[in-house]
Amino acid sequence: MKEINVGIIGLGTVGTGVFKILGKFPQIKTLKIAVKNINKKRNIEGLDESILTDNPFEIVNNPDIDVVVEVMGGVEPTFELLKTAINNGKHIVTANKELLAKHGRELFESAKEKNVVILYEAAVAGGIPIIMPVKTILGANKVEQLAGIVNGTTNYILTKMTEDGISYEQALKEATELGYAETDPTGDVEGFDAVYKLAILSAISFNKRVDYKKIYREGITKIRKEDILTAKELGYRIKLIALAREIAQGLDLRVHPMFVKADKLLANINGVTNSILLKGFPVGEVVFTGAGAGEMPTASSVVGDILDLATELKYSSYPLPLMRCKHEESAVQVDINETYNEYYISLTASNNPGAIGVIGTICGRNNINLSVVMQKGTNDDNTAEIVVITETSKEQDVQNALRELIKSDCIKEINSLIRVMN
Repeated sequence: MKEINVGIIGLGTVGTGVFKILGKFPQIKTLKIAVKNINKKRNIEGLDESILTDNPFEIVNNPDIDVVVEVMGGVEPTFELLKTAINNGKHIVTANKELLAKHGRELFESAKEKNVVILYEAAVAGGIPIIMPVKTILGANKVEQLAGIVNGTTNYILTKMTEDGISYEQALKEATELGYAETDPTGDVEGFDAVYKLAILSAISFNKRVDYKKIYREGITKIRKEDILTAKELGYRIKLIALAREIAQGLDLRVHPMFVKADKLLANINGVTNSILLKGFPVGEVVFTGAGAGEMPTASSVVGDILDLATELKYSSYPLPLMRCKHEESAVQVDINETYNEYYISLTASNNPGAIGVIGTICGRNNINLSVVMQKGTNDDNTAEIVVITETSKEQDVQNALRELIKSDCIKEINSLIRVMN
C-alpha cells in the first residue's frame, strides 16, 4: 500500500469515525481536517488539533494532499470544493448522495478529464458494500430490477408503528429522541434521501444517466395506524421501497410506501437496517443487508475506498478503471402514470346499501378488477371504512377512478392509496 496524504472535510459523526479508523493504518496520514467551528472542544483520542482548519479550501488547494475525503454533506459549498479538488488533480472519496444525485455528471466528467477517481461506496447504503460489487463482481449481469429499503429513519418509524401500534407522529417523536431522525426530518420522511440513493444505484446498475427529478417520490407521512393494521391483517407489512426496474418503455424508477408480503425478506428488515435486493441475469437474486447509517458503518465504507486508492496508487497512474464513470446515454424514465401495479385503497363511504356496488362499478368502468373488498365496521356518523385491493392495473386508470369515486355521493373521503409489491 502506498503512503498517501488525505484531507477530511467534516468532523461530524461520520468524519469522526473515519479519523478513528484511519489511525489504525500508518500508511494513511491525515494532513488536514476542515471543521465548521475550530474552537469547539472535541474529545477524540489521537486528534492533533493543529491540523484543524475552518477553511476547507486549505484542503482542496493543498498540493501535498492526495485524496480529499468529503463527509460534510450538503450541496453548497461542497460542489465548489470538490470541483476545485478535482481540478487540482486530487482523488475524491465522498458519502454525499445528494451532491452526486444533483451534480454527479459534472463531477465525473471533470474527474475523467483530470484522470482522478471519485469513490462513493458510503453514499448509498452506509456500511453495506453495494457500489463496488455492482460495478465489478456483478458486472457480467444484466440487471432487471432492484428494490430496497435504503433509509433507516423511515424504516425505524414504520417498524415501530407495526410492532407497537402507535401513530406516525408518536413513532417520529421516538426516532427523534433516539437520534435516528433529524430535527427537520423532511429529507428522510418525504423520501428525498431515498430518491438520491436510488438515482445513484440505478445509474450504475443500468449503465445510464438518471435524472433524480424524474423519479416519482412519495413519503410516509400519510401512513395511518389503520393502514398498518389492515396490512398485518391481510398478510403484509408496509415499507418505504426504492424501486428500479427495466420495462418496455424505459426505466421505472420510484420511491414510495408499499405493501410487502409478510413472508418476503424486505418485509422483515426492521429498525434502522437497510437492505437491497437485486435481480439480474445470470446471477438471479442477490441481497445486500446491513447497517445503512451511523458513525462506524458509514466510516467503514469511506475508509475502504481510501484503502483501495492507496493500494492502486502504488502500482498505477490510472487507478481503479472499473470504478470510473462510463455512462454515454441518459435513461428514458417512465412516468408513474404509465406503470402497472396492484393497489391497496381505503375509502370512507356512507353506510348505505349499494356503496360497495358503486365502488365496484366505478373501478370496472376504469379497467380495474378487485381481488379483495372489505368493510371495516361502522362509525358513529353512519360511515364505514371500505378497503379494496386491486389486481394489476394501470396507475392512470386508478387515479381516474379515485377522481370519479370522490365525486360520487356515497364516497366521503379517500383515506389511503398504497401500491402493493409483486
